[in-house]
Amino acid sequence: MAHNPLTPVFAGLRAGLHVLFVALVVLVIARAVLVPTDSSGAVIALSVVLLVTYVFGAVLAGGIRSRGRMPRLLWLALLSAEWIVLLWLTPDAAYIVFPLFFLYLHLLGRWLGSVAIVLSTLVAIVALGVHGGWSVGGVVGPLVGAGVALLIGLGYQALAREAQQREALMAELIATRDQLAMTEHESGVLAERARLAREIHDTVAQGLSSIQMLLHAAEQADPDRPGVEHIRLARETAAANLADTRRFIRELSPPELDDQGLGGALRRLAATQWQPLEVTVRVSDAVTLPMHLQTALLRIAQGAIANVIQHADARTATIELTVDGGVLRFTIVDDGSGFDISQTDADSGATSDSFGLRATRERVQQLGGTLEIDSALGRGTTLAIELALTGVEAGAEAGAS
Repeated sequence: MAHNPLTPVFAGLRAGLHVLFVALVVLVIARAVLVPTDSSGAVIALSVVLLVTYVFGAVLAGGIRSRGRMPRLLWLALLSAEWIVLLWLTPDAAYIVFPLFFLYLHLLGRWLGSVAIVLSTLVAIVALGVHGGWSVGGVVGPLVGAGVALLIGLGYQALAREAQQREALMAELIATRDQLAMTEHESGVLAERARLAREIHDTVAQGLSSIQMLLHAAEQADPDRPGVEHIRLARETAAANLADTRRFIRELSPPELDDQGLGGALRRLAATQWQPLEVTVRVSDAVTLPMHLQTALLRIAQGAIANVIQHADARTATIELTVDGGVLRFTIVDDGSGFDISQTDADSGATSDSFGLRATRERVQQLGGTLEIDSALGRGTTLAIELALTGVEAGAEAGAS
């Protein structure tokens, strides 16, 4: 079992079970020595064999488990057979059934283990009645022990399952955190590269272009003047440097968002990577958004469409971006099979759908927006994101001019 906060509890329970089994077998041996009978020798020998069998299985538990279910069942059957023979020789062995209860539950599972507990309890009651006569204590004692073992064993299994679920949830949360950190880092890098590209374009590239135009004008004004070859050389050098600068700008621009922005990137993906799903993109190229926001919306769209293709069995999907009154709304709608939102929200397992939705929700929260999901079985899914945005309309007008 993977390490978790409950691992010491489980280790303590297993250690207590081992100690209890050994102590009860030693008690049987001590009784055979202190109160000798005709069968004391056989009791001592069989007790030693039972102890060796148990220790062998406990020490090699990892190896037995790795070989499959059959070796564990054979070991448990051998322990049970040795215990029944020992119980036939001496009633003192009846108490050994108590640690066997836990082994039955652990190795056979809830239902088969419970059946084995009932059968072994009946064997213990019958053996006590045959050896010492029937009594209330001889019947009630094993029954109480079986009930306590069932409660403790089932509680142990429930605790183990809860620990596994919490461990899976913790691993999922850590993976989500790492993914968000990586996404934020990627968005920051892309935004900085875009900023540098704009700065170089607005300063160095524009300056070199102006210098080239001025030198060209000077060259054309008097082609025969002295030193015109130096002007020509300066113009050619400026043109070469301008070409290099434009190449730098292209390399700094994010490959998915260069030239055509978010709308162009989504349309390229719809035409190439998202086939055969028919994706309609309604994103105006006139709306100018910050690079980190374009990158985040692009990643959200990629994740949502990937889920649609893999799980929704949809034929069409629509991606739409609108800006109204300083509020940006980004929606993704599909005509697929849909899903039960309440069941997904309550699911504590690490499914791919719930993981993708949680990652999208946390990404939107990082942007300061809200995410709404509308879906039901058989009627598709609508994913809607709203962000309060300032200056977008001004950016749209500038882009359209």
